[in-house]
Amino acid sequence: MCVFCELNKEDYIFENETCFAKYDNYPVSPGHILIIPKRHFPSFFTATIKECSDILKLINICQEHITQIYNPDGFNLGINVGKTAGQTIMHLHIHLIPRYVGDIEDPRGGVRGVIPDKRIYYAQK
Repeated sequence: MCVFCELNKEDYIFENETCFAKYDNYPVSPGHILIIPKRHFPSFFTATIKECSDILKLINICQEHITQIYNPDGFNLGINVGKTAGQTIMHLHIHLIPRYVGDIEDPRGGVRGVIPDKRIYYAQK
């Protein structure tokens, strides 16, 4: 059974017609939120136009919420599609990860860091 399909509405912090948002159980940083479609399917690439629209709406609502409560300095958005990309729960979910000055020594490259040797791709000064 899918852990996201088994969640209770009490776990939701925001919700719209096709999606909901919840705090990540294993946050990368304070305020880390997941945006999850209600329909069970694994890949962003099979989401309907309505689901994509609702995902984007919740991302914006969650970003405002995180900003008001945690005042981060930036954000990363992340979607893992498939085991090779690191997906461990085969139900689409989008990570909205607040970033803070000093949370890592050199944040350049951002999401490129999923392959550490490829994160820094330009000449360092």
